[in-house]
Amino acid sequence: MNDYNALYALWKEKATEPEVAAGLQAMEGNEEEIKDSFWTDLTFGTGGLRGVLGAGTNRMNVYTVGKATQGLANYLNAHFSAPSVVIGYDSRINSDRFAHFAAEVLAGNGVKVYLFPELMPTPVVAWAVRELRCSSGIIITASHNPSKYNGYKCYDSRGYQMTDAAATETLDFINACDIFADVHRLAFAEGERLGIIKLLNDNFLNKFFSLVKACTVNPEATKDSDLSVIYTPLNGTGNKPVRRILREIGLTDVTVVPSQENPDGHFPTCPYPNPEIREAFGEALKLSETKKADLLLATDPDCDRVGIAVLHEGEYQLLTGNEVGCLLTDYILSQRKAAGTLPEKPVIVKKYIGEKMVELEQAGEAERFLLGFEESYGYLSGMHAKDKDAVNASMLICEMAAYYKKQGKDLVTVLQGIYERFGCWKNSLFNFYFEGADGMAKMAAMMDALREKYPTELGGKKIVRVTDYKTRKELDLVAGTETPVTLPQSNVIVLQAENKDKIVVRPAGTEPKIKIYTMVQGKCMNCAGRQTESYRKEMTRLLGIEE
Repeated sequence: MNDYNALYALWKEKATEPEVAAGLQAMEGNEEEIKDSFWTDLTFGTGGLRGVLGAGTNRMNVYTVGKATQGLANYLNAHFSAPSVVIGYDSRINSDRFAHFAAEVLAGNGVKVYLFPELMPTPVVAWAVRELRCSSGIIITASHNPSKYNGYKCYDSRGYQMTDAAATETLDFINACDIFADVHRLAFAEGERLGIIKLLNDNFLNKFFSLVKACTVNPEATKDSDLSVIYTPLNGTGNKPVRRILREIGLTDVTVVPSQENPDGHFPTCPYPNPEIREAFGEALKLSETKKADLLLATDPDCDRVGIAVLHEGEYQLLTGNEVGCLLTDYILSQRKAAGTLPEKPVIVKKYIGEKMVELEQAGEAERFLLGFEESYGYLSGMHAKDKDAVNASMLICEMAAYYKKQGKDLVTVLQGIYERFGCWKNSLFNFYFEGADGMAKMAAMMDALREKYPTELGGKKIVRVTDYKTRKELDLVAGTETPVTLPQSNVIVLQAENKDKIVVRPAGTEPKIKIYTMVQGKCMNCAGRQTESYRKEMTRLLGIEE
């Protein structure tokens, strides 16, 4: 832990940027705030940086962004003879400032910069890395976090987030920098004059949209469709691109939620701009009282995730990430098979999507990839980008909904049909928040305690297997054997019950919270729901979480 009072005194002396200086002055005498702002450094990992906006080493500000960018520049100059970086940013507070500041630092270190002139979805930046043949990419975003957060995500030259090895080496370069003395900058205007900073033009995006549109599975589905959609970009980057792609595939009945249409990093009508939660659909649901739509569609602020609510029997039903992923999987496979375009060995990816896509590409088997999806509402089809793409996913979801509507079905009805064919599963997520330095310590203690004593029974079911991705061991509690885990190390514990139910526990990588996932099968959804509640109660008791 840092000597936070000494660091606070140093920053008061050295940090002259007006917003940071004002923040330092405002926290004077507030021991708890000083501690929380300086007790540690923001950690740079495979997901880059993410933290609360404000002054201090544990905050997102121009100094922490500058230090991270200097470390990245040093890493790139050590590995590339003529490095280049594409930079994008979302609608969050200070995103544009951080993007311009990062551009100045890279230019000050001789790194060529391509900068989008306006806010841009994360998947566009991921695509642009490869399209421009850049060494790296930066997107300034905190995805679906509350407005007090911002972040700094890095891509490698393959267009997906840095590997563990690259992130670790970059972190070494970052740690070697003095945050005030070692950050080199070139004024933005001078960088433009010299041609080392280049603003990208609107025409550059046309290829991205053509590649996304090429991912349609059945173009006829949206022709002459009367599918009606209410769409909210949640004051983020999705507004223009999602509306454009839906228009290009022929959907005309698309209504945008007025209060959440334009960029606004304060998210005034949606404190948690996360399409995983019902509150994100609050304004869309209000609008639906006067204009019924078949589908409510919501993209998060950086437009890499999308959630939906389906009008079913007069009520809107939210679908989980896994439910939408299953629907898309079934739709794509069935449509491609009917069209005779299904590859011999089709691939659906549920983990490390970008990495697996690159492996297929390198093996000359890119055509095998059909879909990647995560339970956290991220989806991707096509090889145009190597990160979750809500522009692409919004198009596919609406195409799928239009196809089934022509058959007189909504997506809930289709999902019920899938359950009848393959069995009923209920996927749930429970979040528990622990703010500040003390909160981080509490979460670490909870995970340590769970590792020291795994439960042998939960919800009336025997636990038969425990997989710990931090220790990289899998324990078979029935056979009494232990096998190694080959996937990358992460702070995740998976408990598997005798009937194949799974309970997953992990701290969030971007917010101070512990997440408990339950994947439960049952004869009906109500049965699975009761079992889910039993798991939730016992896990919170086991972890010592007060509700």
